[in-house]
Amino acid sequence: MEPMTQEELAALPTTTTIETAARALGLGRTRAYQLARENRFPCKVIRIGTTYRVITADLQRTLATDTPS
Repeated sequence: MEPMTQEELAALPTTTTIETAARALGLGRTRAYQLARENRFPCKVIRIGTTYRVITADLQRTLATDTPS
């Protein structure tokens, strides 16, 4: 799986799928869902029924703080 580019990250809608967020964070799909179920995903996740959505602004903040200065 290729990491997301800055352009791809900037083009994301207000919320995104957990798979997309996992790709941006360098996580696998299974691990991302596991972390979301355990309320340990590194950014805000909204659960709607069986669907998980990630707040893009929080994802971007998380990535910005993970980037070395």
